[in-house]
Amino acid sequence: MLLRMSTLLLRTLREDPADAEVPSHRLLLRAGYIRRAAPGGYTWLPLGKLVLDRITDVVRGELFAIGDQEVHFPALLPADPYRTSGRWAEYGDDIFTLADRRGAEHLLAPTHEEMAALLVKDLFTSYRDFPVTLFQVQTKFRDEARPRAGLLRGREFLMKDAYSFDLDDAGLRDAYARHRAAYRRIFDRLGLDYTVVHAMSGAMGGSASEEFLAATPVGEDTYVGCTACDYAANTEAVVTRAPATGDPGAQPAVEVHDTPETPTIASLVELANTRRLGGRNDWIAADTLKNVVLSVRQPGADRSEPLVIGLPGDREVDLKRVGAALHPAQVAVFEEWADHPELVRGYIGPQLLDKLGIRLLVDPRVVTGSAWLTGANEPGRHATDVVCGRDFTPDGTIEAAEVRAGDPCPDCDAGELTIRRGIEIGHIFQLGRRFTDAFAVDVLGPAGKPVRPTMGCYGIGVSRAVAAIAEQHHDDRGLVWPAAIAPCDVHLVVAGKGPQLDAALALGERLAAAGLRVLVDDRTHVSAGVKFTDAELIGIPRAVVVGRRLADGYVELRERAGDGRTELPLEGLVEQLVHEVRQERGSLV
Repeated sequence: MLLRMSTLLLRTLREDPADAEVPSHRLLLRAGYIRRAAPGGYTWLPLGKLVLDRITDVVRGELFAIGDQEVHFPALLPADPYRTSGRWAEYGDDIFTLADRRGAEHLLAPTHEEMAALLVKDLFTSYRDFPVTLFQVQTKFRDEARPRAGLLRGREFLMKDAYSFDLDDAGLRDAYARHRAAYRRIFDRLGLDYTVVHAMSGAMGGSASEEFLAATPVGEDTYVGCTACDYAANTEAVVTRAPATGDPGAQPAVEVHDTPETPTIASLVELANTRRLGGRNDWIAADTLKNVVLSVRQPGADRSEPLVIGLPGDREVDLKRVGAALHPAQVAVFEEWADHPELVRGYIGPQLLDKLGIRLLVDPRVVTGSAWLTGANEPGRHATDVVCGRDFTPDGTIEAAEVRAGDPCPDCDAGELTIRRGIEIGHIFQLGRRFTDAFAVDVLGPAGKPVRPTMGCYGIGVSRAVAAIAEQHHDDRGLVWPAAIAPCDVHLVVAGKGPQLDAALALGERLAAAGLRVLVDDRTHVSAGVKFTDAELIGIPRAVVVGRRLADGYVELRERAGDGRTELPLEGLVEQLVHEVRQERGSLV
């Protein structure tokens, strides 16, 4: 393939676009890979489409290698299957819905578990048809409220999703392990620095769930790693170590104190130590029980209900963690104070919540027998020695507190957690039978009785991977594509006219005929300096400069990564480049 920049649909930009927030967004726009078409939607220009297709080829090849079969579902789907599965209500405003001319409701698919289950139900009737895994590379749509960061958080995106069907849980575990290993090979080939982390299942449901996160400071996902072991988890999935329980009856009786003008934890601790509440002057924020009121609305409900989260006062509530724990309910900050005068803002305690009919979920650190300094449910008053299991009984526990660097590792006794940021590039799930149950997918088993298959789901954000790679592979001059997914293998820069141009075009044709992808900057209306700047911006792994040394039979080879420059004889150059590129491709298979 030979591309000529004089005719290529490509416009590079000298300045960063005003609305581009992160490096990948800025550079993909400036280098002419994408153009904004709508909020959260982008047009792929020729160079961008080549990168997108190369990533797709890597993904497709690895899935074929483990026996997956490719299908292609419609993007516009009827509402009924999603109502049957319950996800029409669960997704809420995140899905884009519309009605056809007959008034039938449809949605632009955010994912296709329902369609995969229905297809298997339609075609397969016997255990002999299993196991089977179907995959597609399909445009998806989610109605993001605030699309941002270019391809990292768009409304329309390209995704690979695969769906495995097995007759038993052992088969599902094997399918999950195969895809996990395939994902590692895929992301290794793409040149990504990534971490596999424990994750929440969210709208997919099921049991085991892991995310593949590409490390970058601009990532929207926060995850943790241990300093002493290989534990890693999305912060939403971090499990808090609970202290030992105690005897509630061994604690002193509750004592209520006047604590005027102490609506904050800091002011309460200061007063408690000054007045020696409970006979102590060593109170710290972790000794207090903070009770945070949230609004929770279940799918399809007409109104929200208050929920109180009880957690140590040195911690803040992380709404993302709460949302993950309570999914599919929608969670928001509580604003309906006027409708609930029984909730004394700033002085809420857990003691009366059960009588008020308000649910209380507590942090795992709030265990039976633990005593707390907390609100007394009266203005300007707090209580000491409010004991869990004696003075209040939670409705359950919840992982709602922020995770901090230095927290103990849940998996080992030696390590502490570090906080990191990343981009979700893949997510795998052991779904189980949620969707086969919803659609009564049964097949005849080997014993002559019906068997209900179990499912796995495996997603890769293909278009997001383009941005993730750009985030990790760039410098202050532009993109630096890994060889596996660069739009071209060689960028020929013509630093002159006449003989240099003719020689460059002839060299490009010979390289293309040998199977290489070649971009020739044959523009005659721009300077050599602009061409060099554009070559660095575009980021193809190697540039061959055809310039002043051509008369002596030499060209200059510039490596985009590492800034290596070498003068090479034109004679034998084609054979050398073809050999290098084939070696690279061989190492990527």
